[in-house]
Amino acid sequence: QVQLVESGGGLVQAGGSLRLSCAYSGRTFSKYAMGWFRQAPGKERDFVAGITWESGSIYYGDSVKGRFRISRDNAKSTMDLQMNSLKPEDTAVYYCAAAARSRVGMSETDYAYWGQGTQVTVFS
Repeated sequence: QVQLVESGGGLVQAGGSLRLSCAYSGRTFSKYAMGWFRQAPGKERDFVAGITWESGSIYYGDSVKGRFRISRDNAKSTMDLQMNSLKPEDTAVYYCAAAARSRVGMSETDYAYWGQGTQVTVFS
């Protein structure tokens, strides 16, 4: 059974940092793209960042470029999202996702597996 488990969410003041982690198990994800999405209350789920299996290609949503950094360690079966200079508008539930292909996609439909989400709240 495929499992993606996020951790690291919490409450942080604007300007601060958080690091999210996603632990994956149940299949060999090393050849497939993975990504982070987020969903704020009343809004659609948005692409945050994506990474290919060798970390050769990395993509970010426009709103997080220059502030967030995605990384993965296939040996440890983990993917991280370092979030710096956080803003109140970054408040959302953050989801880890795994694709069933090697290319990064920016749509929810590009991903086959999802974690349960972790809440990030940024206060000013």
